[in-house]
Amino acid sequence: MSQVVAMRAIQSSILSPTSESAHRRAAFKLKPSTSFAYKVMAFEEKQRGWSWRLFGNRRSEITAKRPLQTEVAPVSPEDSPKIEEQWKAIQQLDDPAVGMWSKPVVKRKTKIVCTIGPSTNTREMIWKLAEAGMNVARMNMSHGDHASHQKVIDLVKEYNEQHKDNVIAIMLDTKGPEVRSGDLPQPINLESGQEFTFTIKRGVGTSDCVSVNYDDFVNDVAPGDMLLVDGGMMSFLVKSKTEESVNCEVVDGGELKSRRHLNVRGKSATLPSITEKDWEDIKFGVDNKVDFYAVSFVKDAQVVHELKNYLQSNNADIHVIVKIESADSIPNLHSIITASDGAMVARGDLGAELPVEEVPLLQEEIIRICRSMGKAVIVATNMLESMIVHPTPTRAEVSDIAIAVREGSDGIMLSGETAHGKFPLKAVKVMHTVALRTEATILGSAVPANLGKAFKNHMSEMFAYHATMMSNTLGTSIVVFTRTGFMAILLSHYRPTGTIFAFTNDKSIQRRLALYQGVCPIYMEFTEDSETSFSNALTVLKEQGLVKAGEEVALVQSGRQPIWRLQSTHNIQVRKV
Repeated sequence: MSQVVAMRAIQSSILSPTSESAHRRAAFKLKPSTSFAYKVMAFEEKQRGWSWRLFGNRRSEITAKRPLQTEVAPVSPEDSPKIEEQWKAIQQLDDPAVGMWSKPVVKRKTKIVCTIGPSTNTREMIWKLAEAGMNVARMNMSHGDHASHQKVIDLVKEYNEQHKDNVIAIMLDTKGPEVRSGDLPQPINLESGQEFTFTIKRGVGTSDCVSVNYDDFVNDVAPGDMLLVDGGMMSFLVKSKTEESVNCEVVDGGELKSRRHLNVRGKSATLPSITEKDWEDIKFGVDNKVDFYAVSFVKDAQVVHELKNYLQSNNADIHVIVKIESADSIPNLHSIITASDGAMVARGDLGAELPVEEVPLLQEEIIRICRSMGKAVIVATNMLESMIVHPTPTRAEVSDIAIAVREGSDGIMLSGETAHGKFPLKAVKVMHTVALRTEATILGSAVPANLGKAFKNHMSEMFAYHATMMSNTLGTSIVVFTRTGFMAILLSHYRPTGTIFAFTNDKSIQRRLALYQGVCPIYMEFTEDSETSFSNALTVLKEQGLVKAGEEVALVQSGRQPIWRLQSTHNIQVRKV
């Protein structure tokens, strides 16, 4: 399978358990006895490692283990020689603590969502995106028509039929109640201090006035409001208004083009979250059996309930991802996420309607809430924005990806980078390698304190927790069989260090699980005999190079629907391949 790599545990020489003298040198350097750090932290040597212990009620521990032998599997065919060279270089180093590779062989855990557009809507490019690391193909319904999106959906489904070991989920992203400027015969250059007018009259496009597509625009703004174009690329101060027009002063000038997105700082438009166009697009998604809806500008939980009722009435099992991107959604964050199947941190509009310094704090909070509720979470917008036109990312963008991975996001998203950018494949590869490298440094992810509350009615929650502990202790992967995806999703939120191999006999569940962190979904027909199915699953893993003969795996039998067990029986096994 593509994207398979050996996870690299990054340990500096100061962490090496192989040299007692290194420990003592480090302790001496870290002393001196009068420093604050020395008073707070104590250095303790152990028989098989070392740890830092914090005095007080909380303790932080880092444990270094001896390196384990393993093989390096390629990220993709063309990357294989490069990785082999790096591995040889590491083996030649005298200090074994400089770089170590630990088993088991795993896939990248954080999933990549790619927006498909003019740069990538061909068969060749979709195949290449999938091989480079795409896990979810996103259709942005703000652009294109149903015919162009139908073409992409058909191509993704064709890929899934031909590559059953690496399926791609399909996400349909609604346009939502966007407020946009009208058409202009040519771009207008505006300078600071200049006067400019926005009007609700249709068809106006001059050097000092342009139409807006929203009839209540005048009622939603007031003198003193700051009007932002494209999330802040240009800004206007509202000076006065009439029944049909809003008169502004240009604060930050620039080039105003046709159909630009408009926001008012600190306010949301009073439009419904799901417009008539959105309902047409949602029906289009039902007809094509997409896997996810990403709903724009959700302000309250009622919108989610309305959509879910519609889906239920149409027998459509499609998960709803709410996009948190409006000021009005923040007070209702808990109820919105509770009603949904997951959330997307849409930082573009969020940073336009709220102060930009609030965005990273809200990102962390939304990820925390989603993880505590057992919901999927995606971080989106501007992750590799510079790669729309440049072949390499900025260092800040690289750090942005790493932060989202460390905070525990299930997915990270590319928008214009893959939709209309010049380097879509390079953007995916950068995201893949940065996420993978960051994951290698995460020794163990903290479990949200109240995660159990989301699953308190299920014995499975306890078994997921203990399966994770067992897998982490033994250094094994986890094998789970699921008809609904419930147990695989629950395991994902406990963030085991090994891969979760989720076997399902439902192809729609296989695609859905492609979004969840650490889950490798595999389609397999279940037999009536459990032992036969267990044996078949281990054979599949071995044939695909995901496990090796003699390796141990943790096998979990639990969840909402019993498979080869009694309703009251749950168990965890450790089996040797």
